[in-house]
Amino acid sequence: MPTEKSAGVVIFRKDKGNIYYLVLHYELGHWDFVKGKIEKNEELRQTVTREAKEETGIDDLKFIGEFKEKIEYFFKKQDKTIFKTVIFFLAETKTKEIKLSYEHVDFKWLSYDKAIEQLTFENAKRVLKEANDFTVSNKL
Repeated sequence: MPTEKSAGVVIFRKDKGNIYYLVLHYELGHWDFVKGKIEKNEELRQTVTREAKEETGIDDLKFIGEFKEKIEYFFKKQDKTIFKTVIFFLAETKTKEIKLSYEHVDFKWLSYDKAIEQLTFENAKRVLKEANDFTVSNKL
């Protein structure tokens, strides 16, 4: 069975003591985080930095601690079932204005409660919960 490995990032920003998470509306209709395939000779954090810049215009990511969450799932592509692994990081940005790539049709900066509601997939909601728990326990 074919496999794919990607890296992603839960991006947040602080504003007046509140934390807002970035969620992207993908062309296929779902809401999720920045993520993309790892290119040859690329480290995971390099992938995340590149994907964030390409998909949102954000170029000031500050990775937070050793936060790392893995999700795995199957999807279909050209009648083939592919097993995908995505490693997510947590990063802060000061950037508020987003420049979307062609892959996305919208974005939102949302509080944790609203972001959990907006995300489409349960595995993304689990990643956000872990990221939010991390920000709370580390008083970010």
